[in-house]
Amino acid sequence: MKKIYSDILQFRGSHYDFGIKQGEELKDSLTIKNRRKQWKTRKARFIIDEKSVKEALAPYAPAMWDELVGLRDALEWPMDEVLKEFGGYRLEYVRSGCSIFTSNDYMIRNYDYHPRTYEGRFMIYQPTDGGYAVIGPSQRITGRMDGMNEKGLIMGYNFMHRKKPGDGFICNMIGRIILERCATVKEAVSMLKEIPHRHSFSYTVLDKNEETFVVEATPRGVEAYQSNVCTNHFDVLKHENRHHLDDSYKRMNAINAQKGNVSNGYEAFRMMNDMDKGVFSSDYRNWSGTIHTSGYFSKERKVWFALGGDREPVVFDFAKWLAGEKIYTKRIMGEVDTDLPFAHMD
Repeated sequence: MKKIYSDILQFRGSHYDFGIKQGEELKDSLTIKNRRKQWKTRKARFIIDEKSVKEALAPYAPAMWDELVGLRDALEWPMDEVLKEFGGYRLEYVRSGCSIFTSNDYMIRNYDYHPRTYEGRFMIYQPTDGGYAVIGPSQRITGRMDGMNEKGLIMGYNFMHRKKPGDGFICNMIGRIILERCATVKEAVSMLKEIPHRHSFSYTVLDKNEETFVVEATPRGVEAYQSNVCTNHFDVLKHENRHHLDDSYKRMNAINAQKGNVSNGYEAFRMMNDMDKGVFSSDYRNWSGTIHTSGYFSKERKVWFALGGDREPVVFDFAKWLAGEKIYTKRIMGEVDTDLPFAHMD
C-alpha cells in the first residue's frame, strides 16, 4: 500500500489574484516538474494561441482568462506554455474510469485514473469578481473533476472516448465553468448543450431541487436525461460508444444490484468506497484505479472526501466556510494499492 495525500487549498479573492497564489505555490513543485517532463516525450498536435483561447472563454467564463494571466505572471512563463498546461481548450485527455451514484440530495463519485496524473489539490475558492464559490479537487490546476458550488449544484464527469476530437474545451475546464457559472441543473444542462466539447464525456449534475440529469456530450451532439447511475458508456448516444465496455457495465451492474439496499448517504459512500462491493477499482496501471471517493450533499452543503478504499471520509462544512469560517485541516491522507508514482509526490 502506498500512502498518499491531497493538500487543502482555500482562497477568497479575484481570479487574477487566485492565479498568482496558485502560481507561487506551484513554481518549484513536483507537479510542474513532472508535467513538463511529460511534454518532452509527447508533442502537441496543434497550436494554441492566446486570441483563440481568450475568445473561447469570453462567452462562458471571462474571469478564467484573468486566472491564467495570474498563473503566467507568477510562474514567469510565456503565455503559450500556460495555455498548453492549464488553458483547458483544445488539449488532449487520456482515458479513465469513474463511477457516479446519486440520490435526491447527494452525489457519491469514484474518480478512477492513473496516479501520475493526480495533482493532490483539494480546492475551496470564492471569487470576488464574478462567479460562484466552488469546493472540489482540481485537475490540470484550473479545472475541476467533480465539485459543488455555493448554490448546491453538484457536478461530476465520466470519460467515454477520444475519437474524432473537436475544437472545444476539455472535461475539467467544462466542469469548472459549470460550477462557477451555473446555479441549477437546468442552467448546467443548457450550458453543456451550448459549450463546445473537445472530447466525449458524460456529465452528471444534481441540485438542491432533487433533480439529477446525465448529459452525454460529444463534439457532434449532446443528449440529456434523468438517471442516478453513470459509469463509462453512453446509454443514449450508443453509436458513440467504445467497443470494450465490460468494466463499465460491470461497475454499473454492481451499483444497480446494491442501490436498493442504500437508504442514506453513508451507505452509498460505503457502496462506492468499500473495496469488496465491486465498484471501487484497483486497476491503476490501466488508467482506471480509484484514487478518491467524493460525496457532495446539496441541501446541507457538506462534502465528504477519501483517498483510497475502505476509508472513512474527511468531512467539510462548505456552508460554514461560505459564512467566513476557515478550514484548519491542511491535508487529506490516504492509501492506495499501487507502487506507481503520483504527480505531486514522486
